[in-house]
Amino acid sequence: MSATTAQQRHGTALTFVVLIGVVSLFADMTYEGSRSIWGPFLGTLGATGAIIGLVAGGGELLGYLLRLFTGALADKTQRYWTITIAGYAINLLAVPALALAGNWPVAAGLVILERSGKALRTPARDAMLSYAAKDMGGAGWAFGLHEALDSIGAVLGPLIAALVLFLHGGYRHAFAWLLLPAIGALATLVIARIKFPQPRDLDPRPAPELDDARALRDLKIFLIATALIAAGYSDFALIAFHLARDHVVASDVVPTLYAVASLAGGLIALLMGKLFDKQGLSILLRTTLGPALYAPLVFLGGPWLALAGMALWGIGFGAHDSLFRAAVAQRIPRERRATVMGVFNAIYGTAWFAGSVLLGVLYDINPLYTVIAALVLQLAACPLLWSLRNGSAR
Repeated sequence: MSATTAQQRHGTALTFVVLIGVVSLFADMTYEGSRSIWGPFLGTLGATGAIIGLVAGGGELLGYLLRLFTGALADKTQRYWTITIAGYAINLLAVPALALAGNWPVAAGLVILERSGKALRTPARDAMLSYAAKDMGGAGWAFGLHEALDSIGAVLGPLIAALVLFLHGGYRHAFAWLLLPAIGALATLVIARIKFPQPRDLDPRPAPELDDARALRDLKIFLIATALIAAGYSDFALIAFHLARDHVVASDVVPTLYAVASLAGGLIALLMGKLFDKQGLSILLRTTLGPALYAPLVFLGGPWLALAGMALWGIGFGAHDSLFRAAVAQRIPRERRATVMGVFNAIYGTAWFAGSVLLGVLYDINPLYTVIAALVLQLAACPLLWSLRNGSAR
């Protein structure tokens, strides 16, 4: 391939990743803004704490499990764009519809519908992103850039919701205003669809095969490691509960810490993406060891240690969300990437849900037990990641 052709292909791939990244930026503004306020909104409609917890945890778990089927559907039908657009439409339009919900069952149904829409579109979208990876310089950089843009939306969304609440004082106003970034996401998605009708053309070269026993064994070890890491990560809801209950920081500061975590995650995704393409899975080992310290800092420390802990929590999530997807994309033939992405997400989400329940139960006994469990689970993944380091850069 000539230098000019390589440069053109790089520019084309970069344009595609940026367009999908902007879609994710607007999308995260919409549903992360919603997630920051729908809990108390359901409370105003008469939902109890148990109902809110069930909707939150059950919606997340359902959303991850559905990806088992939506990933396979994308690969089987090859209708990646159709599935992605339909998923985003459901995912995003369910948010402003909350402004019209008259009772908590309707609102809860819309929350679950939003999670289901995300489940529909994520494996297909990630498969399309993986096609641009080679000409971007590697899967790590492609998914890292996407995660960085995604994180900007995760920071802006809750801030927009908070601003609307401050100016108008009503949850319904906030949900209604979130229609604007939803429209922005869908419009950008249509532009990407018109400009890149066949994303598979971005990666016409032969894909790696996954036939040998060593490759299958490595993939299984990798999935076990990701499950352990996910199980050791506390849901932000438990962290927020702890910070507010023990008055570590003021209640109105808690959402700001979430924004700090999202910002740290986005920045680290860019750096780690580049390093992953050079050094492989050994980077995942480092992004597990450091962020594992979030637990003692958040649950046992004061305000400044909690801030540092939330930054590590965000760094871990940002690195893992981008690098895990990159590692899967790097090892799987393109005809099966959406399927394996779906399997990966289902395993990750189930482990995260189970781990969050365990950490929450232990917290009620003693926060120290939560810290110990979080550290043990994540550190248990390190020997597995270490065993993969030699075959990580294929």
